Amino acid sequence: QNVIQVTAIHSNYTDPNNLKFEEIKILGALQEITAVTVFQNNVVENSLLNITYYPSEKVAHITGLQLELGKSYTLKWTQQLSVNERFNCYPSPDPTQQKCEQLGCVWEQVTSNSDIPPCYYRADNAYSVDKVEYTSSGLAANLILNNAKTRANGNFTTPISTLRLEVKYHLNHMLQFKIYDYQNARYEVPVPLNLPSSPTSTDKERLYEVSVQKKPFGIQVRRKSTRTLIWDSQLPTFTFSDMFIQISTRLASQYIYGFGETEHTMFRRNMSWHTWGMFTRDQPPTYKLNSYGYQPFYMALEEDGNAHGVLLLNSNAMDVTFQPTPALTYRTTGGILDFYMVLGPTPELVVQEYTALIGRPVMPPYWSLGFQLCRYGYRSDLDIIQLVEGMKAAGIPYDVQYADIDHMERQLDFTIGTRFTGLPALINRIKEQGMRFIIILDPAISANETNYPTYSRGVQDDVFIKWPNTNDIIYSKVWPFLPNVQVNESLPEQTQTQIYGAHVAFPDFFRNSTVQWWKREILEFYNNPTDATRSIKFDGLWIDMNEPAAFLNGAIDGCRNDLLNMPPYIPYLGSRSDGLTVKTLCMEGQQYLPDGTPVRHYDVHSLYGWSQTKPTLEYVK
Repeated sequence: QNVIQVTAIHSNYTDPNNLKFEEIKILGALQEITAVTVFQNNVVENSLLNITYYPSEKVAHITGLQLELGKSYTLKWTQQLSVNERFNCYPSPDPTQQKCEQLGCVWEQVTSNSDIPPCYYRADNAYSVDKVEYTSSGLAANLILNNAKTRANGNFTTPISTLRLEVKYHLNHMLQFKIYDYQNARYEVPVPLNLPSSPTSTDKERLYEVSVQKKPFGIQVRRKSTRTLIWDSQLPTFTFSDMFIQISTRLASQYIYGFGETEHTMFRRNMSWHTWGMFTRDQPPTYKLNSYGYQPFYMALEEDGNAHGVLLLNSNAMDVTFQPTPALTYRTTGGILDFYMVLGPTPELVVQEYTALIGRPVMPPYWSLGFQLCRYGYRSDLDIIQLVEGMKAAGIPYDVQYADIDHMERQLDFTIGTRFTGLPALINRIKEQGMRFIIILDPAISANETNYPTYSRGVQDDVFIKWPNTNDIIYSKVWPFLPNVQVNESLPEQTQTQIYGAHVAFPDFFRNSTVQWWKREILEFYNNPTDATRSIKFDGLWIDMNEPAAFLNGAIDGCRNDLLNMPPYIPYLGSRSDGLTVKTLCMEGQQYLPDGTPVRHYDVHSLYGWSQTKPTLEYVK
């Protein structure tokens, strides 16, 4: 193995130019070739060789050879898996050699760099392609599990035996590839995309071509014009089980934009291992994309300057790992794999094609581009009045003023606090001066009030998230404190919440009844039906805390489904040891889509902010 005999022959003539073979390409090199030795008559030739390995093509290019015509040579080489080629086989916390080898993987620690996974895959993935069915608009195939290669940690991570692959060539610049369990219904993201009713691309005009590797399974996507391989998932990581799905792909370059906070989003030649968790929760931004939702999308710049973008339409808790191969690995706790790729080829076109797919950003009103002022902690409407007058007197540009939850009675939505009774008149006055006013709304609704129409009407309209298979609302604690209590503000905030916090319910904004209830509450706050002088004529709504955030983990009396709240795999979310309920709802919460389809909060948690934004925007428009 790893030996080639070379005889450089000529037709029995004297070569006046001393011609030599100087390079060789070795095809099908599954691992990186790290060293080459040249022998001539069992004597080592001293040659300064250069070895370039192309992992996607599995090709090694050896240059600097000096193989003279008429002589025979032996080339021997050494292959080794580069640490950059390691794909993490045990991404959960606290890997050990025993845990690693139980999965059939290799354990080899690199003490100089703790980011390099000590447990990595050795074998191919366990799926192969049964039969590929080609059409003019795409392809389809079944993926069959080789049980002899199955790796699992338990019942809920046992790979599904037969999967379905579908590839659709929607547009000349856009394709979709989807992997799912066609024998059992699974949750899919209920957000509509702007897709043609049937694919409109043509073979001649498509910017891409797709190939399927049969054994082991993999998908490759190339840009036709340059032959650049922009997606290559024929890697050992692919697995698809009930509560753990994983797929990796090699990247066309290390120039990637997307996933995570701004300071981490562009990678260059020194690209290292880094993992982002994607699951909305009230945590420091290191552990989430933003406070209210996420879009698992990245844009890649190819080596020649072309660009493409990739969206994974999946809303379950997930993480994405980048490594310097260059490659990335998606791990998600449910749903399906539903990828959309746009081919640009410029970054500007990638953005245009992507927003055409998911929907264009809302055009902001002209006034919202002005100077805005907001803070938490206004003690009364007098504070805001003095602020407005002071800003005007100082000649400071000033177009928009906000009111945080201070303006409410004990942080109850759609109420005006006793120290802010002059707020309606204040808003009317500054609007007459050409300014605008924005108020805040949180989703959590207090249930401990004797006369709080927002809650009582919500109960009547059945808008709140409940425990599954019951009529019982899930209660947690957030902002509102109990009525008629004296809060000891010297206590730690968590202690204050435990002692004084009111029970709160969370609206299920997917439900049609909730949408109508929410719009009605907003309208009656804007146009008070019983006292016009208390109408709040806001110009915009600031919706906050809709991760959804709670000040407890889960519910007041704890959660009830250990498997959903602590699934077999916990993504990189900052508090992995505490599961998915850190400062948010229990994952078993029962929600309903507009068509009445039941869904678990486990699946739609990261869509909560989106589901609240949609009816709020519909009202404001």
